[in-house]
Amino acid sequence: MIRTMIGLATAFAVLAGPTGPAAAAGPSKLTLAYEAKSVQLTCGPAGGGHPQADQACATLRGIGGNPAKLKGGDSLCMLLYQPVTASVKGTWRGKVVKWRQTFGNSCEMTRATGVLFDF
Repeated sequence: MIRTMIGLATAFAVLAGPTGPAAAAGPSKLTLAYEAKSVQLTCGPAGGGHPQADQACATLRGIGGNPAKLKGGDSLCMLLYQPVTASVKGTWRGKVVKWRQTFGNSCEMTRATGVLFDF
C-alpha cells in the first residue's frame, strides 16, 4: 500500500482526446526529458532525435502510449539517492499525453523505463 501511495504521489498520467478509428490513426509526437536532456520522438513512422526510435515506439505501442503502464526490469541499482525526474509530453495517436515521475537515481529510471529514456 505504501508503494502504491508513493507511486501515486510521484507519477501521474493524463490521456485525453478523441477516441475511435481517427484517434488510432492520429499523429504521435512526444518530447521525452530527464535532467538537462530532452529528445523528440515521433511514431508512425518512427523518427525524431531518439537514437532508438523504433524500439521506443514499440515500447509505447505495447503500453498504449501510457508511460504509467511501463513495467520495470529486474536489474540491480546502487542505493544512492540522486533523484532524477523523467517526463513525457505530447500526443500519442491523437491523445494528449502528460507524464512525470521521479526516480531515486538514473539507474532506477533506466530499470523502470528501458529504452524509452536511453538517450
